Amino acid sequence: MDGNTKELLPYVTIRFVDSKIGTTSNDTGYYSFDTYYATDSLEANSFGYKRTRVKVKKDADQTIDILMFPIGNDTIPEVVIRPPDVDPAIAMFKKILRYKEVNNKEKLRSYQYEVYSKVEFDVNNISDEFKNRKVFKPIKFIFENVDSTTSEKPYLPLFITESVSDYYFRKNPQAHREYINASQVSGFENKSVSQFMGDMYQNINVYENYVNIFGRNFVSPVSDRGLFSYDYRLSDSALIGNTWCYKIKFYPKRKAEPLFIGHFWMNDTTYAIRKIECDVVGDANINFIKTFAFKQEFEQVKKEVWMVTSDYLLVDFNVFDKQMGCYGRKSTTYKNFVINEPREDAFYAGAQNIVVADDATDKTKEYWETARHFPLTPQERLIYDMMDTILKVPEVRTFNSVVSMLASGYKVIGKFEFGPYFTTYSFNPYEGPRFRLGGRTSNAFSKRIEFNGYCAYGTRDEQFKYGGGFRTMLTKKPRQQLAINYKHDVEMLGMSANGFRQDNILASVFRRTLPNKMTFIDEYKFYYEYEYFQGLNNQLHLRHRTIRPVGVYHYEKLSDATGDTLNPVSVQVAEATYYIRFAYDEKYVSGEFDRTSMGTTYPVFDAQYSLGLKDVFSSDYNYHKVVTSVQHWFNVGGMGYFKYRVEAGKYFGTLPYPVLELHRGNNTYYFDNYAFNLMNLYEFVSDQYVSVFLYHHFQGFFLNHFPLLRKLKWREVATFKAVWGSISDKNRNEMVFPSTLHSLNVPYMEFSVGIENIFKFLRFDFVQRLTYLNHPDIAKWGFRVRFDIDF
Repeated sequence: MDGNTKELLPYVTIRFVDSKIGTTSNDTGYYSFDTYYATDSLEANSFGYKRTRVKVKKDADQTIDILMFPIGNDTIPEVVIRPPDVDPAIAMFKKILRYKEVNNKEKLRSYQYEVYSKVEFDVNNISDEFKNRKVFKPIKFIFENVDSTTSEKPYLPLFITESVSDYYFRKNPQAHREYINASQVSGFENKSVSQFMGDMYQNINVYENYVNIFGRNFVSPVSDRGLFSYDYRLSDSALIGNTWCYKIKFYPKRKAEPLFIGHFWMNDTTYAIRKIECDVVGDANINFIKTFAFKQEFEQVKKEVWMVTSDYLLVDFNVFDKQMGCYGRKSTTYKNFVINEPREDAFYAGAQNIVVADDATDKTKEYWETARHFPLTPQERLIYDMMDTILKVPEVRTFNSVVSMLASGYKVIGKFEFGPYFTTYSFNPYEGPRFRLGGRTSNAFSKRIEFNGYCAYGTRDEQFKYGGGFRTMLTKKPRQQLAINYKHDVEMLGMSANGFRQDNILASVFRRTLPNKMTFIDEYKFYYEYEYFQGLNNQLHLRHRTIRPVGVYHYEKLSDATGDTLNPVSVQVAEATYYIRFAYDEKYVSGEFDRTSMGTTYPVFDAQYSLGLKDVFSSDYNYHKVVTSVQHWFNVGGMGYFKYRVEAGKYFGTLPYPVLELHRGNNTYYFDNYAFNLMNLYEFVSDQYVSVFLYHHFQGFFLNHFPLLRKLKWREVATFKAVWGSISDKNRNEMVFPSTLHSLNVPYMEFSVGIENIFKFLRFDFVQRLTYLNHPDIAKWGFRVRFDIDF
């Protein structure tokens, strides 16, 4: 209205300052509108009146009356127009940041949509001789007609999978659920390749500050810290669909940092991303990935609601340059969006987030013709028909076999798998040179039952060791597995399960102290696993062990009557153990019997309870044991990732030290993540304890700033480990302690700093022991090595 006369003013233009969002007052002077894209003030313009601004409360309903005053006879001032001091892309990018939360789908109370996804793994870097084989004549187009507009190389498909699903999300309380309605697979899926390609299945949200790629945080081009990491340039404008958009290119400001190069199209009114194309920069500190690129398209599916409608991801994985590598490609489309219509609580009940329909794999060819969001190309149809032929090619079978052997340690020959190959020869002071031959039946023998066995012989002790058993997969949905095994062999008590096996040749080569406290074990073990749903795993173990020392020491016990020392020949223990593990939203790559975890972003909890059964098969002790732990990893912005593990345990009853917690030491020069690397084996024992393991992988955060070190792609790592425990007098007196065995009066602590990714697989750590420095035959500090294949 007029500020002097209070007359209502029609057809006044009202818009948010620094925005295109606005409206016009009607013929009676009234205006009204709502928007997510508000700024902090409104501006009103009308001919003959001074431009007027009023303040606005963001994210609130409000009534604002605007008083406007005539210009009068004032002279219109001079207007000087100059080019901007910075690229206009910077101003546009700041507006993208201002409305990130508005344009990010995570603002919504709920949403759902239908998803069609196609994932393909292909062999690339194939030679001309390989391509010219007669068997490939019907599909020679694969090698000759590669799209010249992309950086893709000729490839040979190995595996294609398609799925159609419905996805549901609720913000508060947060829950999500995916129903797989249809799924089909063509070709042979190599479990090891799938493990490396695990991030193929991730959903990228560019509005997040970081995009996680194979465990590494890359700064998103739409990150809040984008201006510190990227240069932005306005390069084009065009009408996309029915919206006007600006094209902005982005480039890394510094070398060798986890960044992208590419461009995006930004809507001129809502400042939402309309399209985006990103490639990982070539000098990024990431291994084996020659190309990682993704494209996304967004559409406004409802007023002020932007959703991804198509998603394409390409990964070029190659261990050795100019050798056969592997493409992973994922194409995903989304449709039938339902916004802010949440389902009832019962719909999200239960912890299983992915539900597969019983008939998902039984869909007909006619179903797929109508269910696909986009039809297969003629080339893709022919690939489906030729897949069986491709998999019979010797080079393809060899490629698959080599990858599997390196990952599993077994060589498959027909219905039998020989291995693990790294245990064929080893040596130690008690056995001398040790030779081992073993294996298990392959999937060609059976996919429901597997038999295994081995035989070993030491030339010094001149004794045969052996073991064997079987396991069977009762059902896969739910996962039920049963196994029975027997072992007659030597081992080192207190060794970390994460370290080298005692009969691993590398354990022999990298040994720093003699394993002169070995134990001969006769063990019968029954195992049953039941998984209520993926992420909640339950196991029952029944075990009987006869433990007798070999080497330089004996079990010694004081007689209650005379006080004399007795030398019992062995200790026998029978126990029943219930183990439970909960890992929310954990993903797996599964074979017929084994599976590999692809991890989870949530903490992982596990607990076990063991009951000692005296007099069962001559067992010597009654006892109870409780152990629980939690572990978790999370990214720390651009400074890598942090990981921790906390474990606590307690024994109830009277037990000798071989049955108590012999804390995990390490007698090799190999760095063990879950052992104390400067603690000797048989150095500490407890019947109650708490341990803490802390790790931080900086991923080159510091070293990338040094030009001479940047090309080496080395990465920094730091660890801290501690354990505190105690032992009761009754357990201390049950059996005479060796002179080297101690209780933990104060916590044992050590820390290390190291460099990893040396030659892409080596890690060197300097380790410093902080406590118990007066113990005999210990190392106060030392260097350790580790072999890690990591992206």
